[in-house]
Amino acid sequence: MPQPRPPADPGIFAEADAWTTVLVRFGLLHTATALPTGQWFVQHHHDTPVHVLDGPQAVLELVAAIQRRTYARERPTR
Repeated sequence: MPQPRPPADPGIFAEADAWTTVLVRFGLLHTATALPTGQWFVQHHHDTPVHVLDGPQAVLELVAAIQRRTYARERPTR
């Protein structure tokens, strides 16, 4: 069983938690769950594998990647 990690900065955890809530609500993620070890389970679609992220910073990096992908599709080309 993995050892619990020292807690992340509460502000970073809260930001990661808020963003995952928004992404799940808008259907950009299927699920995201924080674990007591500091890791996160993230699943993009119900039929895809679950990914284990190392902590809230990794979650925020995933959020940024999803935002870049989403905004790139919406931006009109000139």
